[in-house]
Amino acid sequence: MAYIDDSGSIPVLAGEARVEDYFALLKPRVMSLVVFTAIVGLLVAPGAINPVIAVIAMLCIAIGAGASGALNMWYDADIDAVMSRTANRPIPAGRISRQEALVFGLVLSVFSVTLLSLATNWVAGAFLAFTIVFYAVFYTMWLKRSTPQNIVIGGAAGAFPPMIGWAAVNGTITLESLALFLIIFLWTPPHFWALALYKQSDYGAAGIPMMPNVRGEASTKLQILLYSVLLAGSSLLPAVLGFSGLLYAVVAGLTGAVFLYLAWKLYRSADGVPMRKAARTLFTYSLSYLFIVFFALLTDNLLARFGSVVA
Repeated sequence: MAYIDDSGSIPVLAGEARVEDYFALLKPRVMSLVVFTAIVGLLVAPGAINPVIAVIAMLCIAIGAGASGALNMWYDADIDAVMSRTANRPIPAGRISRQEALVFGLVLSVFSVTLLSLATNWVAGAFLAFTIVFYAVFYTMWLKRSTPQNIVIGGAAGAFPPMIGWAAVNGTITLESLALFLIIFLWTPPHFWALALYKQSDYGAAGIPMMPNVRGEASTKLQILLYSVLLAGSSLLPAVLGFSGLLYAVVAGLTGAVFLYLAWKLYRSADGVPMRKAARTLFTYSLSYLFIVFFALLTDNLLARFGSVVA
């Protein structure tokens, strides 16, 4: 049996929602990277945290990130329905109503923020609350549909998790945690603009002012290159600031050089198929880049701590 959801336009199949549909609202692929960077922030932060509390903190950050995804899907159901890569999400596919997604997102938001505040400290809890509001309100409801700089400004939401993990340990915001924020913040524009270059028709149909649709391909390719230069430089900050060693510096240097090379190839690519191919290659690499860099930072710190214990 089908009915019209509260938006008045998306048919919903009564009783068809499954557990996996609610899980899909959490944007698990995005959430996995968010949680991983938060884990790294927590584990490399100076100070001690009870392992049980650490697990609770990671659970809260994961739930908070998922809540942001659910609220994003609630508000963006109309544009998700006209984009090929999002048309099968639970709401546009008619498996969950917008009202259900809204309630789900709000409940998870309150739960995650409250539990994190009680389990760790108010700084981490307030930071998580700010991140959810920033993503769900400032980015989703305002920036995404109003400016081609949506990804640049809105990308801050995805860059906060390692700072939240750091704050969960010692309740502070430091230059080191800001360096982790900066790496993700500068990674976001080239990552999403590369996707936008070969998905222009989708964004155009949805009326989203992504950079290629507003400023053109040439300008977008140049900005991707410039942000890639800044990203490669910022990735060395942990070594410069002294909270990583040679292993991280080498990995960050090499992966940054590859990122720059792919951005350069995209910048020099001809219009049409060559450009779309180069954009897809950079986007695919960018998916693994952030994981590699943060994994190298975590490994470097764990090896250093193990060495100090042995000594």
